[in-house]
Amino acid sequence: MAQIDHFFKEMKARGASDLHMVIGFSPLIRIRGELIPLDGPVLTPESNQQFLFEIIGSEQQRQLQENKDFDKAYELEGVGRFRCNFFYQHRGIGAVFRIIPTEILTLEQLGMPSKIGEIASYERGLVLVTGPTGSGKSTTMAAIINRINNSYAKHVITIEDPLEFVHPNKNCIFSQREIGTHAQSFAQALKVASREDPDVILVGEMRDLETISLALTCAELGILVFGTLHTNSAGKTIDRIINAFPTDQQAQTRTMLSESLKAVIAQQLLKTSDGKGRCAAVEILLGSPALATIIRESKISQIDSFIQAGKTLGMQTMDQHLQGLIDSNIITREAAREKAINKNLFASDLDN
Repeated sequence: MAQIDHFFKEMKARGASDLHMVIGFSPLIRIRGELIPLDGPVLTPESNQQFLFEIIGSEQQRQLQENKDFDKAYELEGVGRFRCNFFYQHRGIGAVFRIIPTEILTLEQLGMPSKIGEIASYERGLVLVTGPTGSGKSTTMAAIINRINNSYAKHVITIEDPLEFVHPNKNCIFSQREIGTHAQSFAQALKVASREDPDVILVGEMRDLETISLALTCAELGILVFGTLHTNSAGKTIDRIINAFPTDQQAQTRTMLSESLKAVIAQQLLKTSDGKGRCAAVEILLGSPALATIIRESKISQIDSFIQAGKTLGMQTMDQHLQGLIDSNIITREAAREKAINKNLFASDLDN
């Protein structure tokens, strides 16, 4: 057993989400958003390399030393799977590990609005799940894919870096590809995906112009495409997609996006008021002819008002959901204000 496995076991036992191995500190775990040191010696360049190199082979060590960072998944039997990022920084080698739950939680267990469950019934188009790093995007997408797996007979292709949730074949058949192991890049995997008779494609991260362009093309071909972006609202997500393209291509991109965009789920994680966990706050934008017109005419500033007006259809702004979580005593007003888009909406109680 690798020495670092002891830290993974403690991480799992204490309900931590991440493990940080950084020179100059003892190993640190993140519990409910807070970094907490584990008992043990301060990591040195030598000891940290010994811990980390024990779980990667010589070829992976070469890639790390050549590229200065490296991603992979690591599985510890009886404990779980971990998403690993190895990197070099000014003190030397470091790494961060995130635990991947072995059980795929349902949308109900995640406390997601029922409207998100309806996305599983979509036949085609582009669905974007967005938010900052660590906001639970992968967990939400896994829950939607799991709903599809339980309900429909489809071919689902996932393209991830690294491979996170492993889906069993229930009603669906899965082709799960890991960048670096099964494909050279997201773009390369997407280029061939449309020839593999998919009904659903999950793109772990839409990082670059080529990947975004290919995802839009696949959605236009009648495939249901899920992707993620690091944006914190639906309006900023649409802007990010369009602005990824050169100016002379943006009009065409607006047309493509207006026809293919079916939903944007923007989410953040907040500490619960009881101090025992975290919950998701989500903004929901749903596709419609009216939204298509807003996108084509580049009136993205109207998105927030459009979402508010669509509340009866299941849409909600981030701030509307935050207020609902306050009203249900799930989060505090202080926590909501920290994550709010319009912080003034949550200022009154703090100022009294």
